[in-house]
Amino acid sequence: MSTIQVVIIEDHDLSRVGLTAALQHSGAVGVLGSAPNGRQGLEMIQQYKPDVAILDIGLPDIDGIEVTQQLKQAQKKDETLLTKVLMLTANTSEDTVLAAFAAGADSYSLKEVSLEDLLSAIQLTHEGNAWIDPNIARIVLQQAREIQANDNSQEPKRETTVIKATEPEYQAILETEPLTDRELVVLELIVAGCSNLLIADKLFISVGTVKTHVRSILNKLCANDRTQAAVRALRSGLVT
Repeated sequence: MSTIQVVIIEDHDLSRVGLTAALQHSGAVGVLGSAPNGRQGLEMIQQYKPDVAILDIGLPDIDGIEVTQQLKQAQKKDETLLTKVLMLTANTSEDTVLAAFAAGADSYSLKEVSLEDLLSAIQLTHEGNAWIDPNIARIVLQQAREIQANDNSQEPKRETTVIKATEPEYQAILETEPLTDRELVVLELIVAGCSNLLIADKLFISVGTVKTHVRSILNKLCANDRTQAAVRALRSGLVT
């Protein structure tokens, strides 16, 4: 497996140096460079075009959300700039979490994360999936439920209650390739905001097996990432 190349944007010197050393030592991640502020970090991303940018939100010049917005704008003009964004922060504010994803962040992790979970988050983000810290996952899922509730409130009321499933093409796929009992259990834990490691601990299986189940779930739900899978699970009634 090729090494995932990252750029780190973090204003605290010790945190930046420590994170760089830990990731380099893991052997799975290569650090192309690190920056102490948003503007330098953005320039570094555009120069090195890493697989994943790991950035804090509270930066001294432009914050991580602004960096993400500018990066997404730059990607519209440069098709070779495919960098994913992993927020690594201590900020658990609901407004900040939602603003980060609205800006285009792919994943969101708190700084208290273990190295093993962080490596998993980097890997999943690189693969095009979303990794959401279990401690803030409820915010994203609550937002998804509110959006669904608003959608339902706009529909004309009927005498009978119909569960709004996924779009017809996805529903047809599920009928052809339904989720297994084990995949349903894993899906429920994804919706609950559990990481792969936590799911493995709860189900007494390996992280590799969890990843296999997650990939199968994403394929069957035609979802690009865990967040999209969670939303579709809630909308379809697979998970309540």
